Amino acid sequence: MSDRKFSISMHILVLLATSLDEWISSDYLAGSMNINPVLVRKELSNLRRHGIVVSKEGKNGGSMLAKPADKILLSDIYRIVSSQTALGNSLASPNPKCPVGKQINEHLHDLNMEAEDFIIAKLSDQTLADFKKKFE
Repeated sequence: MSDRKFSISMHILVLLATSLDEWISSDYLAGSMNINPVLVRKELSNLRRHGIVVSKEGKNGGSMLAKPADKILLSDIYRIVSSQTALGNSLASPNPKCPVGKQINEHLHDLNMEAEDFIIAKLSDQTLADFKKKFE
């Protein structure tokens, strides 16, 4: 996965998991990552849409986890935020007359699915609470 959505979302969620019962602002979250708050709000919106976080607007607003960190699997986060496969996207339209080109996308797709299955299986063994322990 070449985009940063998983990394950004994990950073957000670990911060929220360490700040139980507190509303954490997107500005604070963005400051922790040294990124634009718009990127944080975009990921928060996606996480909220999937029931991982809740948010409150206003002066004392912010975001917090919607459920306990031990109920959030890393594989669920990965599935929610992944917009690409682990090994990237297939070639657009290789030359069908080429012996490799006419089959490359099919074989790359199969390889991608194997890699995705491996990643999801590995992430299914850990919760957000397990990962958060690395920061204690």
